[in-house]
Amino acid sequence: MAAIPDKPCLPQPGAAETEGQTRSAQAETEHQRGAVASDYPSDLVQNYRQLCERFQRTTNALASAAHDLKTPLAILNGYVELLQSEKLGPLNERQRDVIGDMRASGQRLQRFIQDFLSYTVLETGELRMRYEPGDINTCLSEVCRMWSVRFQEKGLALYFLANDKLPEFSFDSPKVQRVISNLLENASKFTPSGGTVWLHAEPYMWERRTVTKPGVEKERRRQPLSIPNAVKVSVSDTGPGIPPEYHQEVFDDFFRMPSHENQSEGMGLGLAIARRLVSGMGGKLWVESEPGAGCKFSFLVPLKPSPASSARGKNK
Repeated sequence: MAAIPDKPCLPQPGAAETEGQTRSAQAETEHQRGAVASDYPSDLVQNYRQLCERFQRTTNALASAAHDLKTPLAILNGYVELLQSEKLGPLNERQRDVIGDMRASGQRLQRFIQDFLSYTVLETGELRMRYEPGDINTCLSEVCRMWSVRFQEKGLALYFLANDKLPEFSFDSPKVQRVISNLLENASKFTPSGGTVWLHAEPYMWERRTVTKPGVEKERRRQPLSIPNAVKVSVSDTGPGIPPEYHQEVFDDFFRMPSHENQSEGMGLGLAIARRLVSGMGGKLWVESEPGAGCKFSFLVPLKPSPASSARGKNK
């Protein structure tokens, strides 16, 4: 079984500045809610606040449960690995099969817990970016090495060729790797044995639209570009594809394709987490697919982080 990246993207503890910014963001959100509340009937506002409080309690309970499960599961997985190593004594063939199934199930449950932790962090607005100069080819190559064994076990081919046209730039490598891991995991689930998955990256000219005149919301212009301003990373597969009507829904929380509900593993959070992480970087994520023609998931990472994401990542 291949090693699964253990990067739930949790915030680092002990940063006073982070706590201050979090409180500031929460205060700003409360102020905005108050401003909006004045435009609606009091009973509607009260129901809205109750829903917000209930959602917050549910999210906190989910995070607490995931943390409580993490430690005992790590201990169980450790003992399973010890038994599998046969350091405590030899195993017969049947025992090896049982221990192997136990280890696979333990790792699967560990991925579920990581998804829960990532989801709760993203939902509570505690995501923090950590930008550092680096080579994205190296970042992608590391992910491929981590997933290559798992793809081989499933009879899938995984290809990646470094692109020497990609410049070094500042990005959050662990979060980029988490996005790619989620996309590769999605491809491994739905691509049949004997299929192929490609990981590719290239410079990209992202023509982002901006409002040119304050106060005129619908008047927008494309920014003139002469050089690439982003990196486009794509994961393509030879799986069954996704019907056009689900191209937006696949990124929703806990969404699973109706035709795969009884076949696929997971909780339907992988793509939702990837979408939130890419958005936190100031990028975008989308899918191109037709039934029977495979899928191509692509996301953009700006060469220069947006002001909002830079502020979240500063000095963290």
